[in-house]
Amino acid sequence: MSAIMLGMPNAAFPSKECAVVALDSGDGPVTDAAAPDATAAHHAEMAAIRAGTVASLHSWELVTAVDGPGTRLTLFLSGCLLRCQYCHNPDTWKMRDGTVTDIEEILTRIRRYEGVFTATKGGVTVSGGEPLMQPAFVKRLFAELHGRGIHTTLDTSGYLGASASDALLDNVDLVLLDVKSGLPGTYREVTGRELAPTIAFGDRLAERGIAVWVRFVLVPGLTDAVDNVEAVAEIVARWPNVERVEVLPFHQMGEDKWNRLSIPYPLHGVTPPDAALQDRVRGQFRAHGLTVF
Repeated sequence: MSAIMLGMPNAAFPSKECAVVALDSGDGPVTDAAAPDATAAHHAEMAAIRAGTVASLHSWELVTAVDGPGTRLTLFLSGCLLRCQYCHNPDTWKMRDGTVTDIEEILTRIRRYEGVFTATKGGVTVSGGEPLMQPAFVKRLFAELHGRGIHTTLDTSGYLGASASDALLDNVDLVLLDVKSGLPGTYREVTGRELAPTIAFGDRLAERGIAVWVRFVLVPGLTDAVDNVEAVAEIVARWPNVERVEVLPFHQMGEDKWNRLSIPYPLHGVTPPDAALQDRVRGQFRAHGLTVF
């Protein structure tokens, strides 16, 4: 299998010679009647991804106090069904653009940092893209990590929460749950998808008592309406397992990627939220008894 491709999540990577097709991701299937060997290899890769013995990996990075507690190795998987207007990594949307990497190679990389994880009370975060596009891999990886006493974090929109089996969730210590909007219409405008699956996944996490950090991206003119923020706060406040809410100010760091990929960028010219708007939104969440960052 291919070696891990090292790099930051904002670095663009070339496509593999044998493309990987995302299940129901909008990626077109690879068909080449003149290359039966390539087609067979493609099917073998897809079978391995479904089994979770490999992953389509975009990149990884070692971070502190960003994607969960302590120092963490964050894996960014390829593939996502949402098309968020403010996405700063549109190069993770297609699973076929990742590097097919054997789980043992990834575990070898992780083991090098076990001492760091222990010293900082950190661990491993699986992000994306959307990691639940590859649930079998996440299930296998987290089971292995828990067997070694390593803290696990799942960074997800929750849209594919139904793909997370109980066995997968048994080995999740923390979920970073992106609640992108609280009004169904606004959520659809932001992501192109429906809000209900995220709420259902949040309800399930609450029933299981899995710790959750909620993330909400504040975009002026898109997600900042008082009623939209209030709807998010009301949803989140009913989950007793939510430890904190992170209000993330919108930034324009991803626009260059959209341009390089020749994708029309819907938020051109939108400015980051000012301090007054951030304070108002954080205040709305605090009014519901939530700890806010």
